[in-house]
Amino acid sequence: MGTPAKVLAAGDVRRLQARVGRGRFALRNRVVVMLSFRAGLRACEIAGLDWRMVLGADGKIGGCMMIGDAIAKNGRGRRLPTHIDLKSGLTRLHASAGKPSAGPVIKSQRGGHMTPRSVVNWFKAQYDDLGLQGCSSHSGRRTFITRSARLISKAGGSLRDVQELAGHRAITTTERYIEGDRDAQRRLVRMM
Repeated sequence: MGTPAKVLAAGDVRRLQARVGRGRFALRNRVVVMLSFRAGLRACEIAGLDWRMVLGADGKIGGCMMIGDAIAKNGRGRRLPTHIDLKSGLTRLHASAGKPSAGPVIKSQRGGHMTPRSVVNWFKAQYDDLGLQGCSSHSGRRTFITRSARLISKAGGSLRDVQELAGHRAITTTERYIEGDRDAQRRLVRMM
């Protein structure tokens, strides 16, 4: 296994959002970043996401996304709460697409689903342009999982909840995604 994708600091995520927020596909691109950093989706899940997975029965963006088995790694679909910023971005993207009831959420320039490889390459180009080393399409997912693990106790949950959000079969897989925090470790030791 190679070097894990870099976990991004909040400032780097803001720089990335600013970078992708320009140009012809700005709205789509901001949603791609949010799907990675606010939902922890893999490139294959971003590429395969269909409006039926994010729309509620009323035809509006729902409070949860249903990641289908067909697009999830190892056929392990899951239900994810939709972050408020992501819901807002999806709502705008849905309206700009004419409020479809089905079809790709993230469209290629030709109008179909982007391929997972296209999503991977797209992220690489963004990180290269920003000069961010060690980043890949998995950086958003790894950042999401790390931040979730750090915040879960404040939400009254456990690492098992992070595992379910990530769609991992084993908690040991989730643990490998979580980057330690040296400052938090020092504070913890001082508290003892």
